[in-house]
Amino acid sequence: MAAPSQLRALLLAVNTLLRKRRYHAALAMVKGFRNGAVYGAKIRAPHALVMTFLFRNGSLWEKLRAILQATYTHSRNLAYFVFTYKGLCALQSRVQGKTYQFHSFLAAFIGGMLVFGDNNNINSQIGMYLLSRVLFALCRLGMEKGYIPEPKWDLFPVFTAVVWGLVLWLFEYHRPTLHPSLQSSMTYLYDDSNVWHDISDFLIYNKSPPSK
Repeated sequence: MAAPSQLRALLLAVNTLLRKRRYHAALAMVKGFRNGAVYGAKIRAPHALVMTFLFRNGSLWEKLRAILQATYTHSRNLAYFVFTYKGLCALQSRVQGKTYQFHSFLAAFIGGMLVFGDNNNINSQIGMYLLSRVLFALCRLGMEKGYIPEPKWDLFPVFTAVVWGLVLWLFEYHRPTLHPSLQSSMTYLYDDSNVWHDISDFLIYNKSPPSK
């Protein structure tokens, strides 16, 4: 019966430590690392699963390995970034005695350079995802601050029309400029739908199964 009591004592000691405010910044870095790893895996795994089985050639093992590698990379990078960001924010606040807005930008700038600076597919997708959100947010902030006049009508139809017009123009005439994953998706939608031989690859399959 010693083991359960020792375990309870250990859990009590750990919970007591977690409640101490003096260690909050360091513990927040650890939990940030944990949350980054979990969130990265939850976001990337289903996306990699769908994209790999839709567009990637190779054996089942090669596809599974690609899914695991993409999930690991996204999970690891996000965990490292959150850990680095929170650590640098805490360090700046400790050195300057209080928190300033530029702390967030500087910490994220350094963390982004260190963690996401490698130009690969995962980091590129994350960067482009964030860019679209940042541009929207900056427009909203500009309107809140009065730098941008608030439109008198809904501009979303114009926005989405311009986006679709540009992306299809780029796909048709400047395809290499688009991200490979977007190229794959659009090839499936717009190029593969121009080719068929019979009912099997017209409705059932995208492409006819290879003959044995």
